[in-house]
Amino acid sequence: MKLWIWLGTLLLTVIMVIQMPQTTHAQTDTYTVKSGDTLWKISQRYQIGLSEIINANRGISNPDLIYPGDRVTIPLKQGIKSLEQQVIDLTNQKRSENGLSALRADWELSRVARYKSKDMENKGYFSHESPTYGSPFQMMSDFNVSYSRAAENIAAGQSTAQEVVNGWMDSPGHRKNILDANLTYIGVGYSEGGSYGHYWTQMFISK
Repeated sequence: MKLWIWLGTLLLTVIMVIQMPQTTHAQTDTYTVKSGDTLWKISQRYQIGLSEIINANRGISNPDLIYPGDRVTIPLKQGIKSLEQQVIDLTNQKRSENGLSALRADWELSRVARYKSKDMENKGYFSHESPTYGSPFQMMSDFNVSYSRAAENIAAGQSTAQEVVNGWMDSPGHRKNILDANLTYIGVGYSEGGSYGHYWTQMFISK
């Protein structure tokens, strides 16, 4: 397994043993369009990215034109989101144990973190600098996430939420990000596959 931390220029690597994969299952819902709906409004209601909804509905020729009665497939990603929420809960547990307030989960930041983990899996790299999206700062900005302060932890190979949080907490640099009292929001992204089997990204921001 690998753990890397990013905060400005700080970079730390820890190599561990790769674990066996754990399977997650994507689920979908079908939404019937009502008067006044747009795909963007639907995406906000379901807390899923607009591009994900568009990609799941190739039969909609113009995403800007939907009509009452149209049926829209929603990729819920429940299995992945459940794992990501476990990481958020365990992270906040560690903060509580250290007298810190809980980080607020930000679904849009989790979406960015999920894209980062997927990119590492697909492109076969392990780094804070993405060949697709650039630095974490640049990636957040390009995904329209506003922040005044930001940090990122990444990891690869850990098969459970508990394992990855324990690994980060055992690393001084990662622990510093998790226990940073100046950070107030968290997003977590998970992707299964690739050479390490599991990729994890934690993104932290203050607004």
